[in-house]
Amino acid sequence: MADTRLSDRRILIMATDGFEQSELEVPLERLEAAGADVDIASIGTDDITGWDKDDWGGEVEVDLKIADVHVDNYDALVLPGGQINPDLLRVEPDAIALIKAFAAAGKPVAAICHAPWLLVEAGLAKGRRLATYKSIRTDVANAGAEVVDEAVVVAGNIITSRCPDDLPAFCDAIVAALSEAGAPA
Repeated sequence: MADTRLSDRRILIMATDGFEQSELEVPLERLEAAGADVDIASIGTDDITGWDKDDWGGEVEVDLKIADVHVDNYDALVLPGGQINPDLLRVEPDAIALIKAFAAAGKPVAAICHAPWLLVEAGLAKGRRLATYKSIRTDVANAGAEVVDEAVVVAGNIITSRCPDDLPAFCDAIVAALSEAGAPA
């Protein structure tokens, strides 16, 4: 029997070329399996290509441009990592504005691996406990966060994890946050 806990939920995954393959695909599959409707937003509308361990990975179809997203249409935002993806997104004003809007609306914002760079850029790191990939811990700590080495950290509506090994806990935390949240968007 299919899991339908999130059948009334819409989730946005924001990514661009260089996203860590598993960090986009695993949450996408898990959230869809739980009944959620999931869209992929990117800088443009062309398919985006992942990074799979040590080389380019597969392509993912983009549903809409970041600039065209309406936060009111979604219940949560998922930010996959990879070194390239968040580094490209953190200089995109529309991407940062979208992250800020989700956070301001009290909706879950889930960031894994290098994606907490985006939380730093959006001004959401200061004063929060966050889990990050080991190579950006100093960056995130310098932004005022308490960086911890844990599989998943839930700090209010912000969910963070360290790496692909943490995907089960990361996805569980997203599902739990959406299951506990009030009425869907």
